[in-house]
Amino acid sequence: MARKTRVLFLDRDGTINQDLGTYVKSRDEFVLIDRADEAIADARAAGFMIVIITNQAGIARGIVTPEQVEDLNRYLNELLSVKGTFYDRCYYCPSHPDYPHPEYDRFIECRKPSPRMVEQAIEDFRSEGIEVDRSGSFFIGDKLVDVECGLRAGLRTILVRTGHNEEALCIERGVLPEHVADDLYQAIAGYVLPSVSR
Repeated sequence: MARKTRVLFLDRDGTINQDLGTYVKSRDEFVLIDRADEAIADARAAGFMIVIITNQAGIARGIVTPEQVEDLNRYLNELLSVKGTFYDRCYYCPSHPDYPHPEYDRFIECRKPSPRMVEQAIEDFRSEGIEVDRSGSFFIGDKLVDVECGLRAGLRTILVRTGHNEEALCIERGVLPEHVADDLYQAIAGYVLPSVSR
């Protein structure tokens, strides 16, 4: 019988680490948002698994390489290890509809707001005997596409005001998260953990 678990699906740039307004290309540009590592550690301690879901269109645009993106993802786990925590999986989409690329166009359907990366993660967990409890799982990000992705995947959603802070855009488009928080720490400490401990 499959083991049931809750998952925090997290956007990366602008949610966990600072968004520079361009693509993060190197470790010295990769700076955690205040207390993001603590928030992830607290969520894991409460029984959540952690999955990163990120669009990385800088690859298709020729600004960053897949190797750079993967190195930064490894670096994130190195930073998280300082707090004794880590993420379980990371999925990224290298494509962009405005920048056709023969190698990456096949991934275009995975780009958020499509829920395909979330569905792939859920399927990968299932193949390991782990069933994701969607009703107790969250998608947290700083953009409308994160909220829409989470909603389309049947997850609970939180928008954070760090990064792009698209709160007004979400209201304008009618893509409404369950909760809005100032940052990842407030999202997890102030909303996720209290909501699952009731």
